[in-house]
Amino acid sequence: MVRTLVFDVGETLIDETRIWSRWADRLGVPRFTMLGVLGGMAALGQSFEEAFQVLRPGFDVEAEQEAWKREDPDGLRVNFDADDLYPDVRPCLTALWDLGFELVVAGNQPPQARDALAAMNLPVDAIHTSDGWGVAKPAPEFFARVVEVTGREPGEILYVGDRLDNDVLPARAAGMRTALLRRGPWGYLHALRPEAAIADHIVDGLDDLVSVLGATKI
Repeated sequence: MVRTLVFDVGETLIDETRIWSRWADRLGVPRFTMLGVLGGMAALGQSFEEAFQVLRPGFDVEAEQEAWKREDPDGLRVNFDADDLYPDVRPCLTALWDLGFELVVAGNQPPQARDALAAMNLPVDAIHTSDGWGVAKPAPEFFARVVEVTGREPGEILYVGDRLDNDVLPARAAGMRTALLRRGPWGYLHALRPEAAIADHIVDGLDDLVSVLGATKI
């Protein structure tokens, strides 16, 4: 039986539209172009970092982030806040909490993301980031840390994310149960792939998880 749910962050809990729109403005390209190229990366099975190289060959993302921070130290820039939460996140986490599940957030995020998520006062037991752990998905060590911090058997953990490569496949390899969320460009495209059949659940929103997992509690 699933006792713990562990959630990815980007395009699982957080809508990244505003982040990528700010990047488009920063690069001086139309927002539609930025989002379209990101979709192309998802379709080609490439990382989102490659989108910068398509739009600006040789672009140094880290150097640009540092310059951006100097110019706009108080702005959100590549970060997020409560306004970026998907609408179903808070009510669905609350419902899952009320059902008695342990809830954990663990995704590939920079250190400031933990504080941003903590400030939202979400009904979760713990928040972890790849930067805090010093290891990122899809490395097996990341999922070993998930098992370690929850103290559960892998089969008691359901990892929820929007990608096969970063979420479902490595979590499954670690012995966890998985849910693929059809959300964001990777989520919709990955749900069409044959490998998606390995997921225990393919859901269109977190409310679907409440329905499925709530039934197991009856």
